[in-house]
Amino acid sequence: MNKYNAEGYPDQTAYTALSAIEREEKTAAKTARYRPLIYVCSPFSGDIPGNTKKAIRYSRFAVDNGAIPIAPHLLFPLFMNEETERDLALFMDMVLLSKCEELWVFGDTVSTGMRAEIDRAERKKMTVRYFTEGLKEVKR
Repeated sequence: MNKYNAEGYPDQTAYTALSAIEREEKTAAKTARYRPLIYVCSPFSGDIPGNTKKAIRYSRFAVDNGAIPIAPHLLFPLFMNEETERDLALFMDMVLLSKCEELWVFGDTVSTGMRAEIDRAERKKMTVRYFTEGLKEVKR
């Protein structure tokens, strides 16, 4: 930003105005890039292939709505055994949940694991939002 006009004279008014515009543009750019970290809460056990596809769809929905999704039930099964390491996976879920700003609950069914996640989020006074399988937000 230059304090001088085209003729080389100081122009404090133009300098102040253009500096303010530049600051506003930088602030707007930072705000536009902000995306909250959200925890995707949806069923996993039972119909694992079907529930995995749904969790992928829910995660994409979060991205499309300006959030960064955390869906441990998509990641942990890649290297952990559900039958023998379930307690450890649930513990790690809770650690990740504590790093998120919001919990987004998807579907009409609330499993035992989901209930624990919802209870934890409510105790931590996190925002909990509910969505149908069709991705419509509902009040609970």
